[in-house]
Amino acid sequence: MRQRILLVSLLLVAMFAVSPTATATGTQQSNCSFPVSKVDATGTRVTLDEKPQRVVTLSPSAAQIMWEIGAKDKVVGVTRYASYLDGADEKANVSGTGQAFVNVEKVVSLEPDLVLAPNSVSKETVKKLRDAGMTVYAYRSATTIEDVYRDTAVTGSLVGECDGSKKTISWMKDRIRTVRQAIDGEQRPDVLYLFYGYTSGKGTFINQIIRTAGSNNVATKVGISGYKQINKEVVVKQDPDWIVLNEQDPAVPDEAGYRNLTAVRKNRTVVVPIEYMNQPAPRVVYAITNLTKQFHPDAYAAANATTNTAESTTGTTTKTMETVDEDEATTTTESNGQPGFGVTNVLVAMVGALLLVRRWR
Repeated sequence: MRQRILLVSLLLVAMFAVSPTATATGTQQSNCSFPVSKVDATGTRVTLDEKPQRVVTLSPSAAQIMWEIGAKDKVVGVTRYASYLDGADEKANVSGTGQAFVNVEKVVSLEPDLVLAPNSVSKETVKKLRDAGMTVYAYRSATTIEDVYRDTAVTGSLVGECDGSKKTISWMKDRIRTVRQAIDGEQRPDVLYLFYGYTSGKGTFINQIIRTAGSNNVATKVGISGYKQINKEVVVKQDPDWIVLNEQDPAVPDEAGYRNLTAVRKNRTVVVPIEYMNQPAPRVVYAITNLTKQFHPDAYAAANATTNTAESTTGTTTKTMETVDEDEATTTTESNGQPGFGVTNVLVAMVGALLLVRRWR
């Protein structure tokens, strides 16, 4: 129980943080020429004279971006929460202990050319790394799909993988375009994201996923912002058409009220791997596309067929995300409203998601 309370508490801290200064440009240099210079979330101009060969990532989202743009071989250090990525266990673990998310001494010992820091890492830690001679780029808060495009583009520019980042962004935009085509004119179902009695409202990354997938977020309908508890009576009154869960808490409460919800009676609950729901990185597309498949199956099938036909006609090839089966990115219910399970290493991914969003002070 204490572990559950701690996990929920940490997730609350993470989900509330929304930077009002975050931008969503999604642009990148036309080629990966060096030197390259970027201003990061701390207002520091980060300059690299040469293409980095050794990179440390301090968040699973940054690591995921490096993997997807084809730069994983440059990564020499990751946090333990990136362990779901293929080959991450071969990299040095730079996670700290206790309240420390980063082992500064370990990072320095790896002699990286570049350190990619999420905004969950404190300014104090970033300063320590810089004082030790490290080149650190601190990401801005990411709360939209456009922010993911932005972070993917800037990462590609910094590590000399502009082609890889461009292909990844193109792949993401292509799949999102299909989703938007599918949901155009469709009636939006009411959807509730539920996690140990909490939900994600306005200003959260999960809200963006739910909305993009062509549904109404029940939490925002009842005025919830950030990540908060939702009263059972409110849930019963709203009677959502669908319930979305993550694999850390993959079952609707088995109690009076919930049993009679439309979503439960009709077996309309969906379980999404938490690393796709909570990490602002390219694989969020899998959460969006698979939720769209559940909410609008016929419309998505038609839109996807149109996209595939166009690609076949033009000879366009679609990027396939590494080591991930798109159809496994969500799991529908197996029986009696109790959802089945999909991707493993759930607890690791759960804790990793806690490191993603924290307001820079």
